Amino acid sequence: MESQYKLLSQIDSPDDVKKLSLQQLVELSAELRQFIIDVVSENPGHFASSLGVVELTVALHYVYNTPYDRIVWDVGHQAYGHKILTGRRDVFHTNRKYKGISGFPKRAESPYDAFGVGHSSTSISAALGMSVASKLKLENRNIVAVIGDGALTGGMAFEALNHGGSINPNMLVILNDNNISIDPSVGALKEYLLDITTSKTYNKLKDEVWDILGRIDRLAPKTRSVIQKIENAVKSALLKQSNLFESMGFRYFGPVDGHDVVYLAKILKDLKDIPGPKLLHIVTVKGKGYSPAENNQTVFHAPGLFDKETGERIKDSSGKPTPPKYQDVFGETLVELAEKNPKIVGITPAMATGCSLNIMINKMPDRAFDVGIAEQHAVTFSAGLAAEGLIPFCNIYSTFMQRAYDQVIHDVALQNLPVIFCLDRGGLVGDDGATHHGAYDLAYMRSVPNMTVSAPMNEEELRNLMYTAQLELKGPISIRYPRGIGVMVDWRKPFQKVEIGKGRVLRTGSDIAILTIGHVGNLASVAADRLEADGVGVFHADMRFVKPLDEELLTRVGKEFKTVITVEDGCLPGGFGSAVLEWFNDNGYSVKVVRLGIPDVFVEHGTQKELYAECGFDIDNIYKTAKKYASSKAKLRVG
Repeated sequence: MESQYKLLSQIDSPDDVKKLSLQQLVELSAELRQFIIDVVSENPGHFASSLGVVELTVALHYVYNTPYDRIVWDVGHQAYGHKILTGRRDVFHTNRKYKGISGFPKRAESPYDAFGVGHSSTSISAALGMSVASKLKLENRNIVAVIGDGALTGGMAFEALNHGGSINPNMLVILNDNNISIDPSVGALKEYLLDITTSKTYNKLKDEVWDILGRIDRLAPKTRSVIQKIENAVKSALLKQSNLFESMGFRYFGPVDGHDVVYLAKILKDLKDIPGPKLLHIVTVKGKGYSPAENNQTVFHAPGLFDKETGERIKDSSGKPTPPKYQDVFGETLVELAEKNPKIVGITPAMATGCSLNIMINKMPDRAFDVGIAEQHAVTFSAGLAAEGLIPFCNIYSTFMQRAYDQVIHDVALQNLPVIFCLDRGGLVGDDGATHHGAYDLAYMRSVPNMTVSAPMNEEELRNLMYTAQLELKGPISIRYPRGIGVMVDWRKPFQKVEIGKGRVLRTGSDIAILTIGHVGNLASVAADRLEADGVGVFHADMRFVKPLDEELLTRVGKEFKTVITVEDGCLPGGFGSAVLEWFNDNGYSVKVVRLGIPDVFVEHGTQKELYAECGFDIDNIYKTAKKYASSKAKLRVG
């Protein structure tokens, strides 16, 4: 460590960073960048985002007195350097691993993590709250929010700017502008920022007047006010438009080179002395310093294992055919359906590659829309499309759909509009952890009137549900599926209509009934094989729908079994098992319902297999539970 990272090996906290000279910050930045490359190439995680803010991270901890001063990172993909400099260097290799450190800032993990994040566009609101709290408590904390241009497309960021500019908080917003979130940034804001960063006249004049205007706060209040008005007028004239941030009450500084650590440190030190709301616009390159990441920023957002020397991603070398990812089945199937049905359109909030809507965007750019990080808008935009007779497939990660719940109820379900919600990453997602698990959609969607709630057990079922939805539905439906690969190599089957509210009986044993929803039905099938080898007859039904439930199937189960096991990759309170339990109770069946699923806790990170086991619905736990409750007439093998 000491031979390869001469400075970084000596950094155990930001206090050690402050001991360095300005020129040593350049060397520290180089070592920090190389350390991230070395570790993440062997321990997969988010990558290019942290490389892009190495210099900013070093400058922030050099200038500010953290953790007393607060640094709030937006989303947190870019906070690896921050973690390494704040005492987690030696455990950084456990990042995103089971029982290791989190891949995102987390208050419970370190006092340097001022605010827990994972979702986008929250930093300015949180920092504003901290700034107001500091003022009310008569403290003198510096509050900094770091937000990317992609995250700035989220409406919540503008709500915070609007509020902040009106109450004059002492805070700094750093806009990290690299023209990309995961996929390239979209929308009018992107073009506005591009105008600022490419205006040569504006930038030349900005450099010349920086020293004068940067010191206006030492002048008398009336003089300061006059110069600020002159400054705003000059900026507006050169850009041929008013400065968005100035109009919202934030003094704008920039744009500046986000990879010049010495200059950044000087600017941040100057800005500490200027009171009120300020915004520093820095321009960076996502993946900076590692050419494969710079040249392929979307792939290297989270590349998995890769060869750090060549940049080549390391994939399974077994040579065996593998099932596709569910997201790719969605993307390919949507294009197939859209080619046959001109009314179909696709919508996603800034996850085009993540959900594979990019396939349709590339083939049918006029019918597929990336609306930016704006889940609420995505849902109501879809509602508007549906109101005019189109068939919107709105693809949102389950965890992000939580941000648009009011729009689902008020703008879609209340008007019974046929919006097809395809909820990617339903259930436990693995190493992204608690902020990203899609634990709640089965529960929160089944409580909404007019909503049909479904989950396919495999790729063929996903295709058929999508096919049926665009043919049959008169109201909204959610179709949820998990992160990762499915179970079928030969998945591109001819489309078949699915009867809404009807499940599939997969086994007809008489000792124990197992009812499943979604992909975890495959785990139950393997457990059932083991049970039947032990002489336990298993009745297994893939219910397909949480709402409406297959009442005919449940009536059969209620009459034939005393104990029913339900399995779901979703929260137990209010979920699929609760729906089954409620139905048996409401219809007079004395059936013991044993529910397996995600308990009433926030589950941390780990592989999906590890988390299924922790939550008690992996193959072994399904097998043990069914064996425990099987009828006494079953021929159980001793031991």
